[in-house]
Amino acid sequence: MDSGPPSDLAGTAGRLLAWYDRHRRRLPWRALPGERPDPYRVWLSEIMLQQTTVATVGPYFERFTARWPSVGALAAAPLDAVLAEWAGLGYYARARNLHACAQAVVERHGGAFPDQEAALLALPGVGAYTAAAVAAIAFDRPATPLDGNIERVVARLFAVAEPLPGAKPTLRRLAATLTPAERPGDYAQAAMDLGATVCLPGRPKCLLCPLEAGCRARALGIAERLPARAAKAERPTRRGVAFLAPRAAGRVVLRRRPDKGQLGGKAEVPSTDWRAEAWEAAEAAGQAPLAAVWDALPGLVRHTFTHFHLELAVWRADLPPEAAAPATARWAPVDALAGEALPTVMRKVLRHGLG
Repeated sequence: MDSGPPSDLAGTAGRLLAWYDRHRRRLPWRALPGERPDPYRVWLSEIMLQQTTVATVGPYFERFTARWPSVGALAAAPLDAVLAEWAGLGYYARARNLHACAQAVVERHGGAFPDQEAALLALPGVGAYTAAAVAAIAFDRPATPLDGNIERVVARLFAVAEPLPGAKPTLRRLAATLTPAERPGDYAQAAMDLGATVCLPGRPKCLLCPLEAGCRARALGIAERLPARAAKAERPTRRGVAFLAPRAAGRVVLRRRPDKGQLGGKAEVPSTDWRAEAWEAAEAAGQAPLAAVWDALPGLVRHTFTHFHLELAVWRADLPPEAAAPATARWAPVDALAGEALPTVMRKVLRHGLG
C-alpha cells in the first residue's frame, strides 16, 4: 500500500517542468529546446539504454547514427554489421530486434514511426516502456514511461513500501496520475533526469529536489530506503569448454550461435553447451568442432551474465595452414577480429587462448 499522494499533486508536473527547463541534461539523442524530436533517434536511444548506462551508450549512439542516420538506412544494413557495431552493449537480442523493428517500420509504415502506443507496441522488440517513451518524447502524446529512475521518483513521492518488482503495477498507476496533458514528452524526460541526477539511489539530494516539499517518503524519513527491492536469488554457475583452433596462416575457427537463446546470432569460438555440471574430458571432446589434438590451457575464462555466472575452460589445437574449417564454421583472420560481432565473453576466450 502507498502512504498517500504528494501534498500538492496538481502542482507536481509544473514544478518538475520548471526545474527541467533550467537543469535538463544535454544528451546526443535529445532535441534542443524548440526543436522537434527525431523519432528514430528517440527510439534508438531507448533501445540502447535498456540495462545500460548513459555514459556507455553515448559513443555507440554516435557511431550508429553516423553509419545509419535513418531508420531506412538501418533497415537496409546487413544484420551482421549491426551485430558487430552493437558488440559490447550486451543483451544481443536487442540488436536483432532493433534491426527487425527498423525493417518493420519501413515495410509497414513507409519508414515513419507510428505515433500511438498501440501501434508502437506491435513493432518487434518494443515493449510497454519503449512504446510509452517514444510516444511521449517523440510525439508529445500523454503516455507514461516507467524506467528505473521514474520508478524511484514515484516510489518516494507516494511512499510506496511494497518491494519491486511486485510494486511495478502500483507505480505505473501512480505515475500516470502525474503525467500532464501539456508537454508530456518534456515531463517524461524531466522525471528521468530528476531520478538520474537528484533522486539518486541510496543518497537522494532532497534539498535540491523541486518536489521535496510534497514528497511523502521525505516527510516520513524513509526516502533513502525506497524503492524497496525483493531479495535477489543467487546467480547459478554454468560451465563449458571453448575450443580455440588457430591455423598457422593467422586465422581462427569461429561459428555463429543460433538466433534463439543466449548471445543469439553472435559469432563465437565453438564451445560445448553451458551447464551446471563440470565437463569430463572425454565428454567434452565429443563436442569438439573438429578432430585434432586438443590441449587444455591453464586457468578459466569467467564471465557474468544477468542470470548466471559462466566458467569456460579453453582447449587449444594448433592446425596447419591447409586445415579445413568445420562445415558449420569458418576461418576468421586474427588481425580482423576487432570487426567481428563477438560478445565480450568470446573476446575473453580469444585473449586467454591467443595471448
